[in-house]
Amino acid sequence: MKREYTGQSGSSAPFGRDRFGTGEAQSARATQDRIEIPEFEPNVMPEGPIGPDRFLDRELSWLAFNARVLELAEDPETHLLERVNFLSIFASNLDEFFMVRVAGLKRRIATGLAVPSPAGLSPIEVLEQISEAAHQLQARHAYAFANQIRPALAYEHIHLVHWDELDESAKAQLSRMFGEKIFPILTPLAVDPAHPFPYISGLSLNLAVVVRNPVSDKELFARLKVPDLLDRLVSVDGPRAGTVPGRVARFIPLEEVIAQHLDQLFPGMEVLEHHTFRVTRNEDLEVEEDDAENLLQALEKELLRRRFGPPVRLEVTTDINPNILALLVRELDIEESEVYALPAPLDMRGLSIIGQIDRADLRYPKHLAHTSRFLNESETSKAANVFAAMRRRDILLHHPYDSFSTSVQAFLEQAAADPKVRAIKQTLYRTSGDSPIVDALVDAAEAGKQVLALVEIKARFDEQANISWARKLEQAGVHVVYGIVGLKTHCKVSLVVRQEQDGLRRYCHIGTGNYHPRTARYYEDLGLLTADNQVGEDLSTLFNQLSGYAPKSNFERLLVAPRSVRSGLIERIDKEIANQRAGIPAKVRIKVNSMVDEAIIDSLYRASQAGVDVGVIVRGICSLRPGVPGLSENITVRSILGRFLEHSRVFTFANAGDPIVYIGSADMMHRNLDRRVEALVQLGNKDDIADINDLLERYLDSETSSWHLDNDGQWTRHHQDSDGNPLGDVQSWLLASRSRVRTALHR
Repeated sequence: MKREYTGQSGSSAPFGRDRFGTGEAQSARATQDRIEIPEFEPNVMPEGPIGPDRFLDRELSWLAFNARVLELAEDPETHLLERVNFLSIFASNLDEFFMVRVAGLKRRIATGLAVPSPAGLSPIEVLEQISEAAHQLQARHAYAFANQIRPALAYEHIHLVHWDELDESAKAQLSRMFGEKIFPILTPLAVDPAHPFPYISGLSLNLAVVVRNPVSDKELFARLKVPDLLDRLVSVDGPRAGTVPGRVARFIPLEEVIAQHLDQLFPGMEVLEHHTFRVTRNEDLEVEEDDAENLLQALEKELLRRRFGPPVRLEVTTDINPNILALLVRELDIEESEVYALPAPLDMRGLSIIGQIDRADLRYPKHLAHTSRFLNESETSKAANVFAAMRRRDILLHHPYDSFSTSVQAFLEQAAADPKVRAIKQTLYRTSGDSPIVDALVDAAEAGKQVLALVEIKARFDEQANISWARKLEQAGVHVVYGIVGLKTHCKVSLVVRQEQDGLRRYCHIGTGNYHPRTARYYEDLGLLTADNQVGEDLSTLFNQLSGYAPKSNFERLLVAPRSVRSGLIERIDKEIANQRAGIPAKVRIKVNSMVDEAIIDSLYRASQAGVDVGVIVRGICSLRPGVPGLSENITVRSILGRFLEHSRVFTFANAGDPIVYIGSADMMHRNLDRRVEALVQLGNKDDIADINDLLERYLDSETSSWHLDNDGQWTRHHQDSDGNPLGDVQSWLLASRSRVRTALHR
């Protein structure tokens, strides 16, 4: 871990840059281009009987989050195909956890750099508890599929079948498909004195095959990789299988089809047995930016090395031959505690094929995002003139309830087409492969406008895609900045400069989510469209820091990490403490994806001890321990999971009756506060502030379905009242409220 909590807040990370705006490599000048991180008082420890164990372990808390995802899959009240999707999401989440968190922990242990966690656990203890919890979760995941989901799918005539369950006609059809589409791309790899054990790539599904040479009567081992580019589940009944209620839809795992035709891959050999296995490897990137002459080239090389990280997990089917398992464990150099024996099929990410079946009766009711009422001047779904609307008032957007395409996307597309627009500046952390945002920036550059794009090519698992978009933007004449040495640029900001009668005017967007049109349909996020002069000046300053030299800049309506997010929020919390002690009712509400930073948590503990009402809504990791007498009995922690991924970050303070609200990109984690460029903006419209405060109270309401965290770190789902009636779902309420507003507007 690069920085361990010592009671000190702040960071020594440079706020420099590594910029290749013309596509030509320039050397990083970290020593010339730093922002001085201001020193402030060490975080005061909260009073009370609890010491280091005042924090919950972040890794175990993440596993508890994924357990909540699994609970949605296990819930018979959840729509069936959505349950299938939650099973797939659980599997994908756990893969990433092993690739990044477990791999990182093992790497630190191996290099001797690991120290006890803030929760007081040694690295070995954390790894042991992760192993125990992960084994239980994977077994529970497999049980949910086999004993709950699979029978429910069969009731709806959707079947995951074995080869022996197929009729001869279906077998013949699959055999033809195998010969035409699968056999030509398979590559069996033998293991013998002339062929060493092959490299097994991370997350690949493999068949361990044992064959016998009838001439020598010798048994041999071979490995066969199941192709990643083919669908994990093969539809037996055609592409529209399952879309008509009552019509049978059968799917068979791709590895079963391959296994039935192994004799074609090993002609002249006798196939004795085969077993499925899967390896997870360390796939986190390590790029030494300060030593990289060209960050782009360094990252591209590291992406090639990613495939060759050490293994951290081996998944095998429960019926595997012990001798084959021993061979895999030995050759992969993996610990027995890292072996996960599970019933077939392995790799349930592939269940997404079934989850995508077009059966409206088995999934959430269709949702149509509405254009914000402040942008909708007619009964059409098209956005009005966004600039005119922004001049009238700030516009607070709430996606996916408010349409992304008729708000943020329309803002940038209109800016690209407007001849009065002189410049567009934009950060891109993640975006889609067919992004209209990128297209708008290209159009603007080709029209002669000054366009700056900050493309964060170190966005985890999107590195290759972002490199491609960076190249495309550069070729169109966009000034591309690849980020800052030592920091990831994670803030979500856009700035448009427009020539108007009274001079140049700035139009801004600051959001909590990425400029990604597809994820905007199912990620819950907030965004602010504003023509406020002060916000415009702040964003101009921020972009100057990102692309040039502006190390000692100040902001008025923004908090910007790594310099002022942590200190600014702690200052606000301390003001609530002072108000409470002065007899003025105080309140703090925070909604984030993760609550890990010890300095922030300790400030909330102090607030609780002073009697401040603190409410935290966290989707994922929470290291804060609520409800501890004398420490945190005034803190409530809730988690909302459901149809949409809760992604917004919101911070509200009562402020003696004049409430303050910030929204932005920062989670309460070391990486966000110390090693990323993040931005929070203070809302200015009183109605927006009231709406956000009302919304957070609804999230925290005891009548809202949610998970509650207790002081032992246990999450308990509360989704029914004492009579067994379902509690209110905040996402359903928001969908209904948007529909009511739209109906009222068009009467």
